[in-house]
Amino acid sequence: MEPSIDYKALFIATPSPYLVLDPDLVIVDVNEAYLQATGRSRQDLVGQYVFDAFPDNPADEGADGVRNLNASLHRVLQSRQPDTMAVQKYDIPIPSRAWTFEERWWSPINTPVLGPDGQVAWIIHRVEDVTEFVRSRPPGPAGGPLGRLEAIEAELYARARELQRLNEELRQAHARERQIALTLQEAMLHSPDLERHPDIAVRYVPAVGSLNVCGDWYDVVDLPDGAFAVAVGDVVGHGLEAATVMGMLRSALSAAVRALHEPARSLEVLGLYSRSVEGALATTAVQAVIDTSRRQISYSSAGHPPPVLLHPDGTWDLLDQATDPPLGARPDHVPRPQAAVPYTPGDHLVLYTDGLIERRDQDIEAGLQQLTEALARHVGLSPDRLADAVLARLGVAGGARDDIALITVRL
Repeated sequence: MEPSIDYKALFIATPSPYLVLDPDLVIVDVNEAYLQATGRSRQDLVGQYVFDAFPDNPADEGADGVRNLNASLHRVLQSRQPDTMAVQKYDIPIPSRAWTFEERWWSPINTPVLGPDGQVAWIIHRVEDVTEFVRSRPPGPAGGPLGRLEAIEAELYARARELQRLNEELRQAHARERQIALTLQEAMLHSPDLERHPDIAVRYVPAVGSLNVCGDWYDVVDLPDGAFAVAVGDVVGHGLEAATVMGMLRSALSAAVRALHEPARSLEVLGLYSRSVEGALATTAVQAVIDTSRRQISYSSAGHPPPVLLHPDGTWDLLDQATDPPLGARPDHVPRPQAAVPYTPGDHLVLYTDGLIERRDQDIEAGLQQLTEALARHVGLSPDRLADAVLARLGVAGGARDDIALITVRL
């Protein structure tokens, strides 16, 4: 039996100085080592905005500690990744002498702690006081051994600061790249008919580490007599190549269902078209057509995980009776199957891509069970809140190893 570990006691006892911040950069906890390093008390710090507790030294015209630390903390909030800073000169106030600061040099690391929704719940700010190291070398004879050592240390410090500046420029360039990619993805996924459906919610979550340009898609298409179609699909791969294929297949399926009004025949057309598109092999997709006058859902799947029809009492049905291989899997054209099920007002139809339920360390059936349990737990929510609750419950609100497209429809 594993022993129970008191993590609070470990935090208090660790010899490295630690500060814990909330997403608003308010100090929520501090360990004894940090109090000793700064000469402050818990009452001085807990509940304070970090830069109110530790402002720049007004007597130092070149002070940039607040600016650098603030930039690092916001990088952590945005990227949800640790950020290691270069050695910083960040003087601290002397509690017993108003507006008097003591020269200090620090080596900081800022680490996020993620909550159940995948967002940053806290930031651990760890520092090492390197002031004595920086000031330990007395002046030596010009050109002597100590002078050369001081020159090396000064050069190392200058290079560290230059590296920090270059890293910041790289981060800004990457942020611009991501914004361009996000704009491209949003344009490719734009569904004009979606605006007329307040009871439909869509979510797109790119794979962690991607540029937001990937191969998953969703679509909503209005049809005659009040019917409408919803679809999701998944092109193998990531990046611009997969996104390009995705855009071509999504447009083709949208055109096919507008003309044919039937999911199976629409997927047949898409399968024929995919043979001429490099990179489309093994794409999966599912198309559903909702006939509101007959209260019926007809659907067909090309190797895709089954949609879920969720009932108001928390029970559910998998729409898995019309599943065929992915696009391009057969050398010859074969008609695709189609099935139909009735629905009642208040039901939810949920379509998704496999990134929502697939994990490397578990069977896909386990992921599907987790999805249906999450849906049943949150059955009374609106489509928007249901979509967010499912992503959070399955631990992928902040992204997963694969892209995720999700549609929730209140019927």
